[in-house]
Amino acid sequence: MVDDVLEAVLVSEAVDFFTPGSVSRKVRRWALGGLIAIGIVALLLSQILTSSLIGQIAGNDADDYPPIWERHLADFVTNDAHSYVLNNGTLTGPNGESLWSGTHHFVEFELPLEEGGAAPNGKVSLAVWIPLVENGTTVPVIAEFGPYFDEASVNTPGIEEPGTWLGEMIIEQIVPHGYAFAQVAVMGTGRSNHCMDLMGNAEQLGVDAAVTWLGTQDWSNGKVAMIGKSYDGSTPWQAAMFGNEHLATIVPISGLIGVMELMWRNGSSEARAPIMHNGVYGSYGIDGDAEDLQNACPDYIIGPATGVSAWMWGSEAAGTYWAERYFLDRVLDNYEGSVYLIQGMHDWNVDPHMAVPTINLLYDQGIEAKGLFGQWDHDYPDRPDIMFDRSGVGRGIEAYPEMVRMDWMQDLLEWFTYYLKDEGEKPWLGVEIQSNQGSWRLEDRYPMAETTEILWELGSTELAAAGGSNTILPDANSGPVYETPPLEEDLYFGGLPRLHVNVNTVTVGGQIYALLEDCDGSTCIHIGHAIMDLRYHAGGSDEQSWGAPFEEITALMEFFPMDVEVAAGHTIRLSLMSTGEDYLPSAASSIVTVNNAGSTLQLDVFDPESRQYYQVPECTHPVCLENA
Repeated sequence: MVDDVLEAVLVSEAVDFFTPGSVSRKVRRWALGGLIAIGIVALLLSQILTSSLIGQIAGNDADDYPPIWERHLADFVTNDAHSYVLNNGTLTGPNGESLWSGTHHFVEFELPLEEGGAAPNGKVSLAVWIPLVENGTTVPVIAEFGPYFDEASVNTPGIEEPGTWLGEMIIEQIVPHGYAFAQVAVMGTGRSNHCMDLMGNAEQLGVDAAVTWLGTQDWSNGKVAMIGKSYDGSTPWQAAMFGNEHLATIVPISGLIGVMELMWRNGSSEARAPIMHNGVYGSYGIDGDAEDLQNACPDYIIGPATGVSAWMWGSEAAGTYWAERYFLDRVLDNYEGSVYLIQGMHDWNVDPHMAVPTINLLYDQGIEAKGLFGQWDHDYPDRPDIMFDRSGVGRGIEAYPEMVRMDWMQDLLEWFTYYLKDEGEKPWLGVEIQSNQGSWRLEDRYPMAETTEILWELGSTELAAAGGSNTILPDANSGPVYETPPLEEDLYFGGLPRLHVNVNTVTVGGQIYALLEDCDGSTCIHIGHAIMDLRYHAGGSDEQSWGAPFEEITALMEFFPMDVEVAAGHTIRLSLMSTGEDYLPSAASSIVTVNNAGSTLQLDVFDPESRQYYQVPECTHPVCLENA
């Protein structure tokens, strides 16, 4: 038992190092190592942790697996192009090989006749890698489902060849610890039949059928995990909708909770949205053989029209195309497994609102979940060279190389050990969140609990008019600008900041794009943005109306998720325009006048001394060292 007086001294000293802004990130990197080894016990018991975090941390001290906050002291490989587990497993494939070809199988299932195409004869193509084990020994399965396996239209290798982006890593590092691995081609891609349904009902049924097949083979222990990024990170959400007894855990990495949610935000449309279906994935499965005729599926044909109509008139112009492709509500209703949710806070392709506040909805539903949210782009958490190439000023570079998680494969191994084998200590369940300046900390949920809301009125002394006109014109280059005075102290905020802005419009319509920046003199960097078509001024996907043109309405805007540190002496700038980023102008464009009175910017701020910060294993890849 640590003496109370000694504990208080250790905590007091430790907080100075764990508090961002007290010392530079570069100094903290080496200074934290020695201090944590001395004071970690006292720190973990101190009052800077919330009670829920204390309970979870105290029960996660397995000898074999160093806890998250001590991993920087472990002997990780940190100089390669991706992460590694701490200890190698012993199982191999045929002839003692660590990397070998998978065996191919077809999974047949019944497709509803209304799906057209190949119905009723659905057929999913997959390959499995099963390590050599003693007779009668069963293993759990880790699987990646997606449209990129064995796909001639994009020149990808056969499904029996491990994917270089993830499959090779899992087969070489996770499988030897006693797991099987599978790659599965979704409907209409590779050798799977039917049409490319773009995450619709046929694809969902095929995913569920493949999960059941993997969980019922004589070499399987009955437990299946799904993992993948982007499209391959969306199929786990599809599988989870069914409540399949074999699906024990999912690891969605920048995946979709719904297709429309990818490209529309409060009625505002990304430029790619109207052409996403056939324009991007329409050629998948077309390879010149007789099965190409199966692409004559109803949803394949109407897909392009639904994209255009959603931009013009709203979410569901006709039928249930988008509702069929929204997954999260059915996951919350039916899924009984766990979720390890991974998201880049600067993801340009799959915006972080797919993960925030999704993680809190999982917690509120009683689903065991963990979040890993870093300042990377559309990436895996452990790719130092790719992360650097994709990070720009105000788009993640400020958090590099601390964003690179060289402990990620170890994290996966620990997760799968517990949820697929019922072995080892239960993983810490909470959110690892990285600020835009690189600091990592632990939160029991995200957006965070125990914050203080600050509210600045547009045009007030706290957020004064700083330039531009008082009218948002229907272009992306003009509109009002507001800016705070230089901050008297460092400011820490995150989650989902809000902008409630009162406006008048010339016609029923219009759009607002809001840009939030951290400015140091004449230099400003992006810290967040929001977008809203005013036909959706109350938020969400249901169109609202108002009495007549010129009537004042309040746009209840919510920024995309962010986690921000702004240094003392800097200012925060808010700029309003009619569009920005890669969004289209509103289909109902209108001149919009902003009324400052009663319009507010709302931030959820916190005291860093009330949070648990920690150090991650230092990346020593050449790119990391050159840009530290």
